[in-house]
Amino acid sequence: MSTAVLIDGGYFVKRFRVIEPHNAYNAERAADCIFRWALAHLSDRPSVKREGVADSRRELYRVFFYDCPPLQKKMHNPISKRAVDFSKSPEALFRQELHARLLTKRKLALRLGQLSTDAPWTIKPAKVIELLAGKCEFASLTPDDVMPAIRQKGVDMRIGVDVASLAFKKQVDQIVLFAGDADFVPAAKLARREGIDFILDPMWRSISPGLMEHIDGLRSTCPKPTPRTPKEVDPC
Repeated sequence: MSTAVLIDGGYFVKRFRVIEPHNAYNAERAADCIFRWALAHLSDRPSVKREGVADSRRELYRVFFYDCPPLQKKMHNPISKRAVDFSKSPEALFRQELHARLLTKRKLALRLGQLSTDAPWTIKPAKVIELLAGKCEFASLTPDDVMPAIRQKGVDMRIGVDVASLAFKKQVDQIVLFAGDADFVPAAKLARREGIDFILDPMWRSISPGLMEHIDGLRSTCPKPTPRTPKEVDPC
């Protein structure tokens, strides 16, 4: 039997930018890492390889990458009162190129959800902390201190449906999920009840005990990130 690798795209990009901050908007590098780190799960850990024994490499069923198209519309910044074209933003250009590059990868399926049409402006979390701590005032906010509150729709559902389909149809005997959210516990429990070996790759981020309870293994194949400062905040 074979292994299916499922990747929560939003989570992956956040962790990728922690691991390689200098490549934050390098779509070519991100696409290559997605494929390479997924394929690394097909080989045994170096620590469990035995001398004189060939590497037991598993067969890849398919890599599934779940994401949403980037925000494309124009919106008026509530601070500057000027229109902002998000289709030309670095994030939009990065996501478009990333999706295009992933479509060229062998045995990789791109699953796209959609963004909520309602994207109200909100104050960035770091600035909210400063406001609550009294380090700044509301009147001092700048156009860069706000952002659209974008919500993805359909991504988690697509992951859950694919896990169920793979498990019920017995298409694989192992599922690897790149994620770190306890929302996937029901999918993990379903797969395990069907006899699937369910491995979680949180990309070196700690996970909750509730999530650890419902998986068969924990393994990160990407390089372990080194905090740039002692007070570095994990964006995930």
